[in-house]
Amino acid sequence: MANLKEIRSRITSVNSTKQITSAMKMVSAAKLRRAQDAITRMRPYAQKLQEILQNVGSSPSVAENDYAQEREIKRLLIISVTSNRGLAGAFNNNVIKEVQAIINAHPGTDAKVLSIGKKSFDAFKKTDYVPGVGYPSEPYAIYDNVNFEESSIIAQSVMDKFAEGKIDKVILVYNSFKNAAVQILKKEQFLPILPPVPADDTSALQSDYIFEPNKDEIVNELIPKSLKIQLYKAILDSVASEHGARMTAMHKATDNATEMVKELKLTYNKARQASITNEILEIVAGAEALSDS
Repeated sequence: MANLKEIRSRITSVNSTKQITSAMKMVSAAKLRRAQDAITRMRPYAQKLQEILQNVGSSPSVAENDYAQEREIKRLLIISVTSNRGLAGAFNNNVIKEVQAIINAHPGTDAKVLSIGKKSFDAFKKTDYVPGVGYPSEPYAIYDNVNFEESSIIAQSVMDKFAEGKIDKVILVYNSFKNAAVQILKKEQFLPILPPVPADDTSALQSDYIFEPNKDEIVNELIPKSLKIQLYKAILDSVASEHGARMTAMHKATDNATEMVKELKLTYNKARQASITNEILEIVAGAEALSDS
């Protein structure tokens, strides 16, 4: 059995860890509220934009748009959205594993990974998957200050590469926020844009629009904006998911630390009781030896 000093040291260490994980849980809970509000406000706008595109999808300009051109997949780009920090359970590993699975599913292609989030960048920085020139040098820096302007720069750089024919397909991988305890790993095709798919309830999609100046120009304006919104929403989803995952992970770590402290205290009390018992036995044995002499 470990000596009392070692057990006391472990109890102190675990209590210190418990205080840290508890503080991190509260910080993540506060950040989660703001991130959840941001993605909740963004989703209706993104959904309405997609609904409008569905309604005007019959326009010939959609199929002829630079961002809708289907090509043989020789150059694949995967946009991997993770966090800059760890201690969030399997949040980052799930995205990285999915990215690797997509690469493995496209053998013979020139696959590159554009990392939004330092954890993804660290995972692929020593591989051949790092994109070359023409992309933001540190796209993961957006996580320190998420805003639409910085997200648009990243989206525009990818869109330009696709329009120039330097990329044949772009896939977006991220965690979608459902609630504080549940994050859904999503894989979406970013480019080329998918053709509009009519909903089951066609009456919900049929709207009477008045187009000014004309339908084709509006479509050509909406498609780039929709792509930028898609990436921005994915980043907001990932930020909210990160804080939810970290809050859950730190909550579990705090509970585990509490249980460990209980077990260590029980072990300490047993060791202390055994030590006292041994001392008493030694005293009694010494007294009996003296009385016999």
